[in-house]
Amino acid sequence: VFREEVPTPTPRPLPDAADVPILMYHYVEELPPNADSLRRGLTVTPDRFEAQLQYLAEAGYHTITLVDLHRYLFEGVPLPEKPIILTFDDGYRDAYTIVFPLLQQYGFVGTFFVLATPAHFENPNYLTWDMMAEMAAAGMEIEGHGRDHVDLRNRSYDYLVYQILGIKEAVEYHTGQPVRFFCYPSGQYDAAVLRVVEGAGYWGAVTTQHGRIHTRESIYTLSRIRIRGSDTLEDLIARIESP
Repeated sequence: VFREEVPTPTPRPLPDAADVPILMYHYVEELPPNADSLRRGLTVTPDRFEAQLQYLAEAGYHTITLVDLHRYLFEGVPLPEKPIILTFDDGYRDAYTIVFPLLQQYGFVGTFFVLATPAHFENPNYLTWDMMAEMAAAGMEIEGHGRDHVDLRNRSYDYLVYQILGIKEAVEYHTGQPVRFFCYPSGQYDAAVLRVVEGAGYWGAVTTQHGRIHTRESIYTLSRIRIRGSDTLEDLIARIESP
């Protein structure tokens, strides 16, 4: 019997690096009364945030996920033109009430690094498990930030497993979606933290270090671009368009 030979697929050449801005947000809401300088720096008002999304859409940016970035670096899966990643730390309630609907309005996807303890106790300032599940079902990335927002440096192995694996298991249980990426609380980590993040099955992790060039070697220490409350639209444009 003549059998047609199936050609061997040509492996994709892997890129050396990816030039992808990963934007870092915290609060997206109106400033509370008597906000101190730290809170002002961490808070982008909804009108400014929407103006930023509008600019990104009109300028031809395409939001991707951290999984997309990983697949580009490790499998050579192509990225769209002008890729950008939008990350939101800490899982504040405004991620659901303000950020989520605006992202959907613009056809964008976001990555949300969440905490378990506030959700467990239904803290009104943070996302609930049901909100996270709804966002995940709509295509948002819900990722791990720790059971609690604590400095993980100089901790015991058991404590690191509790915090790092614990949030992964909790989010996966409540959303039914895999958790692939971790965000170091306040960007702080040491060698033991890196080992547990990798051992827990995460594909990578983000820091608070400034930068936009990512490699396979830096997948557990990805750099980001902080968006501050005082940033004008021109500040944002300069930060994401300068090499």
